[in-house]
Amino acid sequence: MTASKTKPLLIVAAVVVAGVLLWRGCSGDGETPAAGPGGPGFGPGGERPPTPVRVAPAVREPLAVQLKALGTATPLQSVTVRSRVDGELLRIAFEEGQAVEAGDLLAEIDPAPFRIRLAQAEGQQKQHLAELENARIQLQRFRDLARDAYVSAQDVANLEAQVRQFEARREIDQAAVDEARLQLRYTRIVAPVAGRVGLRTVDVGNLVRSSDAEGLVSIAQTRPISVLFSIPETALPELTAAVRRDRQLPVEAWDREERRRLATGTLASIDNRIDTATGTLRLRALFANEDDTLFPNQSVNVRLQLADDEALTIPDAAVQFGSQGTYVYAIDDDDTARVRPVRLGASSGGRVAVLEGLQPGERVVLEGLDRLREGAKVEVVQTDAPADADDAPAP
Repeated sequence: MTASKTKPLLIVAAVVVAGVLLWRGCSGDGETPAAGPGGPGFGPGGERPPTPVRVAPAVREPLAVQLKALGTATPLQSVTVRSRVDGELLRIAFEEGQAVEAGDLLAEIDPAPFRIRLAQAEGQQKQHLAELENARIQLQRFRDLARDAYVSAQDVANLEAQVRQFEARREIDQAAVDEARLQLRYTRIVAPVAGRVGLRTVDVGNLVRSSDAEGLVSIAQTRPISVLFSIPETALPELTAAVRRDRQLPVEAWDREERRRLATGTLASIDNRIDTATGTLRLRALFANEDDTLFPNQSVNVRLQLADDEALTIPDAAVQFGSQGTYVYAIDDDDTARVRPVRLGASSGGRVAVLEGLQPGERVVLEGLDRLREGAKVEVVQTDAPADADDAPAP
């Protein structure tokens, strides 16, 4: 064998010897422990070490049965304030965004022309009243003369008709005076409802007309305020049953991320028909909104509480879904995991009711589920306390 052929063989042999020496150093008295008979990840006796898990007990507590929906805050009253007379806008008496009460002064139209019209109507009324009084005096004289046959009965009848004519004109004059006085009162534009004013659409000095479509400003009632939302028609039987039990069903309004509860109110009314296009039923909830948390046209998440019944509950994070249905991993007293099929009920606030499959106080696994199997040993590293500490099972 030539030297060129023996050189590669020597290199291969050297690599094999180095690998054997390295393996012996790792499995001998070195720092790296040898694997047990069960292979890597098992103890010296070949058993799998306990799986660390986080658990929570099943507790019996009140569980609110809720319907969730998207809603929109809607003013109970929304008014566009328009002038009822034509004239120059003399003064604006509100700040944009200000809260006003019904009857508060908002703006004033120049009243001078309307005062003149009222004075004209009152002057004409006085003139006609004087004519009426004179006609009555003449009528009385003619009646006295008619008794002595100094005037004819026809003259008396003509004068009586003239008095009735003046009396009718008196009523017309009174109506004209009332109309002029009303027009003068309309120069003071007041808030028709309580609420929050928006941005004004006209400035002082402009000529405003009663026919202006935009008006002067809008007012939206915010205290109280309503929220309109829709529920699927499949939830109608539960809703009607809950309404029969309690006419004042609680309703909660939450922000878009459902992290903060904005307000609490009650169900106020139910629409009289189902929308066939969407298969939903519209409802209105009423909120006092004293702190103005809800704003007109604001989008909110609505939670309508239908019932508040006692139930055995667990965190919904413990529920698993398989080919055989829903199940949980329950931990025995000897810290052994057992697959437990369960039948679930209503859920709310991150907890779900368990109708069958668990007993109060049993522990279910929340974290570490991906490493569990039937009969596996576990190490409980954390036990979540129940919602009510008084209901917590004894250790």
